[in-house]
Amino acid sequence: MRNPLSEMPREVLIRRLQAHKPRPPTLPPSLLRSLRPAAVLVPLFWRDGEWHVLLTRRTDTVPRHRGQVALPGGVQEPGDVDIVAVALREAHEELGITPNVVDVIGVLDPQPVITGYLVHPVVGIIPAGFPLSPAPDEIARVFDVPLSWLAQPHRVRVEYRQWARIRYPVYFYEPYDGEVIWGLTARVLRNLLGVLFMERSFIE
Repeated sequence: MRNPLSEMPREVLIRRLQAHKPRPPTLPPSLLRSLRPAAVLVPLFWRDGEWHVLLTRRTDTVPRHRGQVALPGGVQEPGDVDIVAVALREAHEELGITPNVVDVIGVLDPQPVITGYLVHPVVGIIPAGFPLSPAPDEIARVFDVPLSWLAQPHRVRVEYRQWARIRYPVYFYEPYDGEVIWGLTARVLRNLLGVLFMERSFIE
């Protein structure tokens, strides 16, 4: 049986993301206020009859998240008018994706991270085969994964951690092309799948 994501028309994908209302995380108000706003771009594109997401592996020399699989993104700076501007700026700086080629279609649930940030995932469609210019000091590798692969239940496992007396899930995908997707990136992708399938079973 084919995964429904393999056949999801662009207009359906856009409609479901535009209809999604981001839900704030369940955290103590004082902790939530202490988190710095940040954003990532979730770049989607259509190739070979299905949707893919573009991911990166960070270098071993960046200050944070060394060697981890990530989405392009960073902290909000004074010149950023909103979280969408943050995501587009970071995607341009990290990968050379110019903002004018990104069709922003929605925002997923903000995700708190224990390093002190509240990360807003901005979903955008980019042209397949767009020429990238990865920043060599930040990006070690760029690759993509079909959403249909990410949606297969046996590809992912979950562990539970404690933060601020709150028990929260940490998702780990099995390796894809030698890369392990886990943590914040995996949680954002699970949230995306839940929105597209219109069910919450993909994330806790």
